[in-house]
Amino acid sequence: MAKKYSYIWVGLIILIFGIIFVPKIVERLQKGDVVEHDRISRDTENKPLSYIELGGEKRKVPAFALLNQDSLLITDQDYLGKVYIAEFFFTTCPTICPVMNKNLVQLQEEFREFEDFGVASFTINPVYDTPGVLKAYAEKYGITDMDWHLLTGDAVVIYELANSGFNIYAQQMPEVAGGFEHSGLFALIDRDGYIRSREDDYGNPIVYYRGSIPEDRGADDAGETEQISLLKEDILKLLEENDR
Repeated sequence: MAKKYSYIWVGLIILIFGIIFVPKIVERLQKGDVVEHDRISRDTENKPLSYIELGGEKRKVPAFALLNQDSLLITDQDYLGKVYIAEFFFTTCPTICPVMNKNLVQLQEEFREFEDFGVASFTINPVYDTPGVLKAYAEKYGITDMDWHLLTGDAVVIYELANSGFNIYAQQMPEVAGGFEHSGLFALIDRDGYIRSREDDYGNPIVYYRGSIPEDRGADDAGETEQISLLKEDILKLLEENDR
């Protein structure tokens, strides 16, 4: 008999819990307060973006001087005063580069009204990607922003810039599709030339943004989520940073 009464009490407790809490959970779902959680913090409305530090110093874009698609010499100094995205790609890439650059064209259109927004696209196949090839590529993809430079030059310089300067992996790999391997990441740089990013839920900067997943796809086959929507928010934050 004691066990019977104990089961009754357990049942009553469960019933009371349901009456009190289930409506509140439903209400939160209706309001959109309960969302799928990833580790990237989205609570950044009033929070400045992090600086990326190395050895206690803020990480700045290293100096570079390369030719663009119009055969003009472009340096890191040309980007000072602008918020811009940096990527490493190559025009014959059969895999992620087309997606990356379509995403960047989307950002180009999103921020077309801002004269202080730009893109730096560094080719990792400079032997093939001459200014003329880059010019044709720009026309093919609808790259029209005057501050979007597709850059080419000495291969050693570009690989040093990628792997040591930005710490964005790029390597010649004859055995992979296209002959080159790279990460598909975007770096976000502020007007003073510092690499910036939002933080994850543990307070660590994410450093770079995934550029190889379309915003409308949500996630890739490996379950990695898109970050173009986050990048849009953070570009705008940097554009407005000096206006506050």
